[in-house]
Amino acid sequence: MFIKEVAELTGVTVRTLQYYDRIGLLRPSSLTEAGYRVYDQEALETLQQILFFRELDFPLSEIKEILSDPDFDRMEALAKQRELLMLKRERLDRLIGTLDNRLKGEKTMDFRDFDQTEIEKAKKDYADEVKARWGHTDAYAESERKTGRYGKEDWKAVNEKGEEILREFGRHRADAPESEAVQALVCRWQQHITDSFYTCTDEILAGLGEMYTADPRFTENIDKYGEGTAALMAKAIAIYCSK
Repeated sequence: MFIKEVAELTGVTVRTLQYYDRIGLLRPSSLTEAGYRVYDQEALETLQQILFFRELDFPLSEIKEILSDPDFDRMEALAKQRELLMLKRERLDRLIGTLDNRLKGEKTMDFRDFDQTEIEKAKKDYADEVKARWGHTDAYAESERKTGRYGKEDWKAVNEKGEEILREFGRHRADAPESEAVQALVCRWQQHITDSFYTCTDEILAGLGEMYTADPRFTENIDKYGEGTAALMAKAIAIYCSK
């Protein structure tokens, strides 16, 4: 199946599929002589698994780690994902029931069905379980070794250096992501991660950049240095890693 057909079948844009290929998350099964991407049944099953993880708010970098583990159990993952999606559906059914009652004229208002505590806890528990079983990569191990030797002053220096670079991104958030100044900051950021945590390859950096806007937690934290900082970083990193 050609990439355009996959996009039409799944609702995933051609651009997104190309990005998945570039970061090594979902490679096409083959390329035609003209360079067109072709996806077989196994690739489509992998894409489906990616979409299930995305539905549960897993960032792409974590999905890639999980799927690359040779011990990853696809059927076990699908079964657990079904449980979590059932929780989401049950909540939506309750909300729809509340709306129906209001439309019928009922005046009593119940806000308990808006509470997502149960779902969020289940998602967190599942994320912890998945990462514990299938998320141990070389980068994770390197980070554990390196940071395990850090003392209070080491962490202070690492955090200060990171904040310094993030503040600079914030100051440049009105600049074009491809500008020389912003691209230089991306290079500094990559080196900071390598020096402080693990070897940050372009592939890893690309995944992190996507996560900065895909994961609200990262976006909120980065945008403390100015609204739009996370978006600038994501765009600038994508440009940097595509060179």
